[in-house]
Amino acid sequence: MAGVILLCFVGVLFAGSRWLPGRVVRGAAAGSGPVPVYRLNGLALFVLTVGVCVLLWWRAPQALAYPVRHLRDLFVAANVFAFALAGILWVRGRHHQPVRPRPGPWAAVKDYFFGVELNPRWGGVDLKLFSYRPSLIGLLLINFSAACVQYVEHGSLTPRMALYQVFFFVYLANYFQFEGGMLHTWDLTSERFGWMLVWGDYVLVPFFYGLPGLVLVDVHQPLPLWLGALCCLLFVLGFWLFRGANDQKHRFKQDARATIWGRPAETVGGRLLVSGFWGIGRKLNYTGELLVYVSWTLLCGAHSPLPYTVPAFLLVLFVHRAHRDDRRCRAKYGAVWSQYCERARFRMFPYVY
Repeated sequence: MAGVILLCFVGVLFAGSRWLPGRVVRGAAAGSGPVPVYRLNGLALFVLTVGVCVLLWWRAPQALAYPVRHLRDLFVAANVFAFALAGILWVRGRHHQPVRPRPGPWAAVKDYFFGVELNPRWGGVDLKLFSYRPSLIGLLLINFSAACVQYVEHGSLTPRMALYQVFFFVYLANYFQFEGGMLHTWDLTSERFGWMLVWGDYVLVPFFYGLPGLVLVDVHQPLPLWLGALCCLLFVLGFWLFRGANDQKHRFKQDARATIWGRPAETVGGRLLVSGFWGIGRKLNYTGELLVYVSWTLLCGAHSPLPYTVPAFLLVLFVHRAHRDDRRCRAKYGAVWSQYCERARFRMFPYVY
């Protein structure tokens, strides 16, 4: 049953991505290849999903509680789906996509893990951009399901759960509102689409990132005023850094003459932005997103150490990515990157890292 539900869920989102209206935009060309074209209708899918959830909460709360009450079955089904999809992409890519062969005796395994095709498309839908939709909308459903289970079993939502839902809803709605910002990220422009990205989208994000909400179902201790205020402060600060830095970078990529904090964008070497957040730190968007996750994890208090594995994992991931991006940018920009690092001296944490 869980497998059928998962396939229907992904299938409906795929059909919506194919047929719902949305802004058509051009992405970043990969080398000498064609410029990919994307239909940005993720926000429409998000709004429709929220509408369905509200209707289910009102008319059939037991149906909305299904994801949490059958989480193990859905987790197994999602893993099977991810491994199968990665296999299909591997076969399709090796037969139809001319790519530079990977060196070494483990080339086939590496192709399966890292992917063969850069921008695989089915029915005109880019699979890499599409996969963010079942990933994050699936996370939304698990979060709503956790709230529904608490409401059905206890008759109300705790302040902890209510605040968690508000934080996460704002975070997810913001992603879909600015979905176009994903088109210039490393994952979309440079990573091949294999098991690593597929499993991350269909398993890791919805089932791991939603751990705080699952734990909060059984947390009924009162929320201290100081803790609620601290969580709100961390969320607002983190969201400001995360959204602000990403928005500045996106606007600069769209128009190098854009104004940032009321002034014309300033660059190093005419290529690297040093205005706004990007003149303070090289990865403050990572810092902001980490603070956002810390803000809603703290709502769990000391009930369980499990939710704290999420921001801990993200800290390791972001530090690794910061080092990776530094190496790539140093190789790409050379001396200009060194000049940029002199202006933006910090990676993620001013005066610390």
